[in-house]
Amino acid sequence: MARILIVDDSPTEMFKLTGMLEKHGHEVLKAENGADGVALARQEKPDAVLMDIVMPGLNGFQATRQLTKDAETSHIPVIIVTTKDQETDMVWAARQGAKDYITKPVDEQKLILTLKNVLAKVATK
Repeated sequence: MARILIVDDSPTEMFKLTGMLEKHGHEVLKAENGADGVALARQEKPDAVLMDIVMPGLNGFQATRQLTKDAETSHIPVIIVTTKDQETDMVWAARQGAKDYITKPVDEQKLILTLKNVLAKVATK
């Protein structure tokens, strides 16, 4: 299956997302903040990134922008996974280059379906 990078500063969310992804056969890479997430994405070239927004230092919007504007990582789809559920946040995420947006608490079926759809779009390019 796919290699997915989770960027989230919450150990609880990291544990939950990892469990959901591994249950469906995905390999999981982990970063606890935006800067580490960007560095790991550049190094490992995952198939997709699940990005939290609210993190210390480089936030998820900034990290997403760096990944989607960098020729080295622009092909990697970023899915925002956050508690922020305002329309303005969703619009801003899309402007930063995010391919989709999921609010926490994460529904496992929605996560897997969203990931499948985003990866299918990448495969057809």
